[in-house]
Amino acid sequence: MKPLVIRVKSWSKLYDALYHDSWAEDLHRYRSSYVYRGLADRAYDLSTTLNRLGESHLERHLLRNFIKYSQRSDSPRNLWFWLALGQHHGLPTRLLDWTYSPLVALHFATSDFTKYDRDGMIWAVDYVNSVNYLPNKLGAIIKAEGAHVFTAELLDQAVESLRELESLQPEPFVVFFEPRSLDERIVNQHALFSMMSRPEVILSSWLQRPEVEVKHFQIIIPATLKWEIRDKLDQANVNERMLFPGLDGLATWLTRHYKDIRPKRAAAKRGAE
Repeated sequence: MKPLVIRVKSWSKLYDALYHDSWAEDLHRYRSSYVYRGLADRAYDLSTTLNRLGESHLERHLLRNFIKYSQRSDSPRNLWFWLALGQHHGLPTRLLDWTYSPLVALHFATSDFTKYDRDGMIWAVDYVNSVNYLPNKLGAIIKAEGAHVFTAELLDQAVESLRELESLQPEPFVVFFEPRSLDERIVNQHALFSMMSRPEVILSSWLQRPEVEVKHFQIIIPATLKWEIRDKLDQANVNERMLFPGLDGLATWLTRHYKDIRPKRAAAKRGAE
């Protein structure tokens, strides 16, 4: 299924696009069924850190050694907890970060000012619709729970290993699951993960298969709009200071906030006055 591609040229059009298809007729509320992922470069796909490592067969070794050396003996020995913890701390995994907040996704699309010379993108995927492609075992659990997204505990009821997950059905599928509140970052970013049943399958490629009818859309963010977006997000308090609580987030926010982007000639003239 090909994605709807929305191209915007102004902040107001962008803001409308972020809430595209968010009206829930059955609830008579604006309750979006989408999750969002912001990318600094529109050329990026939905590949994971494990995909980019190019060594998906090493996944089990990476995870096993992460658990062995992490020295968190007080933590539960739940595979999905460890997978989320590893992703959270930069371990290459099959997980991909998403957020329920389109504004948080917009932050990640504009947070790297070294890429302000290229267009960004926001991906939006209908996580509610995606459960239709789950294998029966997982589908029954999510239906009985009356939910659309798994937790680590719910996943553990059905599968205890990555190999078991891969064997549930021959066709690949995606699972969305919410991690535990490992720290304030998870909470403040309104975060969740996607996970493909097979590590070599890239979500963006799976979504475009003709047999997959999961709604999704892309918003193209022109490079010329990025500084305006960034300044307005900062004013709305959607920035590293809030999304990455602590000194690192504070320093990153301050570095960008005080960056002088004026043309050098104009800046030098002002300095001489």
